[in-house]
Amino acid sequence: PQALARVAAIMDATPQARGAIQDIAYRTMRHLGRAETLLSLLAPKQPEPPMLAMLLCAALTLVDVPDGTPPPYEPFTVVDQAVTAATAHPDLVRAKGMVNAVLRRFLREKGALLAAALQNEVARYNYPQWWIDTTRAAYPNDWQRILEEGNRPPPLTLRVNERQISAAAYVERLREAGMDATQVGPTAVRLEKPVPVHQIPGFSEGVVSVQDAGAQLAAPLLEVEDGMRVLDACAAPGGKTGHILEAADVALTAVDADPERLKRVQENLDRLHLHADLTAAEAQTTGWWDGQPFDRIVADVPCTASGIVRRHPDIRWLRRKSDTLQLATLSTQILDNLWPMLKPGGKFLFVTCSLWPQESEAQAAAFAARHGATRLPAPGQLLPAHGAQQDHDGLFYALFQKPAA
Repeated sequence: PQALARVAAIMDATPQARGAIQDIAYRTMRHLGRAETLLSLLAPKQPEPPMLAMLLCAALTLVDVPDGTPPPYEPFTVVDQAVTAATAHPDLVRAKGMVNAVLRRFLREKGALLAAALQNEVARYNYPQWWIDTTRAAYPNDWQRILEEGNRPPPLTLRVNERQISAAAYVERLREAGMDATQVGPTAVRLEKPVPVHQIPGFSEGVVSVQDAGAQLAAPLLEVEDGMRVLDACAAPGGKTGHILEAADVALTAVDADPERLKRVQENLDRLHLHADLTAAEAQTTGWWDGQPFDRIVADVPCTASGIVRRHPDIRWLRRKSDTLQLATLSTQILDNLWPMLKPGGKFLFVTCSLWPQESEAQAAAFAARHGATRLPAPGQLLPAHGAQQDHDGLFYALFQKPAA
């Protein structure tokens, strides 16, 4: 998202152009394994510079759509525009003939090229091989479905602010505005057709916020009550922060290591007309804490984000296998650092958007053993899902209670 925002700013792109740029980028990320494998068959020598390879991958993604899916553009329009793009850039202008030849050859030999490419698992599933292997090992009965779910475009799910309106009443409000929607959780409403947020009824007034249905489970698990002190650690972009404050009048501290991402939290709170104390600090440190214990703590710890790749398709290509251990180690440090900040009898919610047991269930079990924490009922591992009555990312929840003094 940050990279796309920079591009749009440099180009001074219109809203329509921004949408088209994002669509092409996300499509390419979701099908990059297939596109790169095809490119290796079409051009055995890696095209240079890397920008040329990515131009070809983006074009291949637009002309090689999955069976049954209508193409976003006519194939020969894609070829023409790819050649035009190469011609317009000084580093690529000499390669315009190659761009034309590669894409036209693909259109001529599409069947044979796809048959050869799809022998490769990276091309078939569009994930790095280590990611495929890790998913298969963790979920031997569900790994293919999990990978497929990660390649689906995500829904636009809203969290209804129950201080203002019920979810059922808001669905009716949407229908009156000509928007089809389905309630997929206590406060979760999924729009059948995503629209820009400024077109969503009540969004600017804080009636609703954008938040995945699975992520909306956090605040209810905490069972916050008026007057409590609550810590939201690793808080950005602030969905859980806002939801907790909608649930009760609490004194909430939101901590995040990234000051820029904290600005997003403040923007969301301003729109919701809510207040929290925002602190830019690393959750594995204690210098920011005033020494007063919290009644509730939620820690949405760093992870590989393997459960939210449908929203962030670039994650799979940016992560490395070694990241799992490094991030699990950091998460352990954060959890151990925050536990002493919880009051006796208080509740501690561990959240991660990972699918890997090393970052989720194994982490939770080890944490409980180290601290003698009582584990309370919680959803545990949610695998990514979509359907008529449920539609959520892959998340993990473990809820603990500190023994009374």
